[in-house]
Amino acid sequence: MFARRNRRRRGFTLMEVLLVLAILVILGSFVTVGYVQLQKRANIDAARGQIGMLESAVDLYTLGVGTPPSTQQGLEALRVAPSDLRNPRKWAGPYIKEQLPFDPWGQPYQYEQIDSETYKIWSNGPDGQQGNEDDIDPYRDREMGIQN
Repeated sequence: MFARRNRRRRGFTLMEVLLVLAILVILGSFVTVGYVQLQKRANIDAARGQIGMLESAVDLYTLGVGTPPSTQQGLEALRVAPSDLRNPRKWAGPYIKEQLPFDPWGQPYQYEQIDSETYKIWSNGPDGQQGNEDDIDPYRDREMGIQN
């Protein structure tokens, strides 16, 4: 009779509990890896969107003033008229009403005037170092024929 009572007893063995925990850990790691990848992609997309907005503002500035801001004037020329403009009356800004945005990694966007008609705006990416593969640089991508 005692042996029969033991067979009816229902419960989980230590091995079953450990197996369930192992499965939950594996599933959790898949979800975490997926979330991290999704967050990386969202940050890159946000940086590209902000760069596009800044490019639009620089294009409006260029239409009014005649040339994009110089590298020295930088993106701040979109908010405050530069003191070294040849004809300050052509500046019709501010072209951006709020503060200049930071990239998704908390760094300022970089700006460079290439020539009298061309400029580039980019983010140094997650590592904050310029010139790496993780830079978000639409100008470089267009030059290389990369579509994003």
